[in-house]
Amino acid sequence: MFVFQQDNAPAHHTCDMVVLLRQETPAFIPPHLWPPNSPDLNPVDYCVWGCVQQRVYQKAVNDVGQLKQRLTEIWSGIQQIVVDEANDKWRCRLRNCVRVKGRHFEHLLYCRL
Repeated sequence: MFVFQQDNAPAHHTCDMVVLLRQETPAFIPPHLWPPNSPDLNPVDYCVWGCVQQRVYQKAVNDVGQLKQRLTEIWSGIQQIVVDEANDKWRCRLRNCVRVKGRHFEHLLYCRL
């Protein structure tokens, strides 16, 4: 099962967008229930995009078309283990987020809880 996380980016928190998400997504967490440091809780943000970025910029990017092509190729080539490892870190991140009441917590991630 997947839960849609609304990250509260300005383009994503208009009334129309929130209404659409409530109607179209079965498990929707609205913006007021999501902590302000949500990228710290999103596996794509805290892990996968870093892997993609590292691979994209191994060679110079000359234009937007080349960037789009490279992103598409790299994204489709991400191995499932990268996603699995990112998801495995989520529970620890969530515990730390709760512990600090939604404030910044990355400094706590290197300690075992």
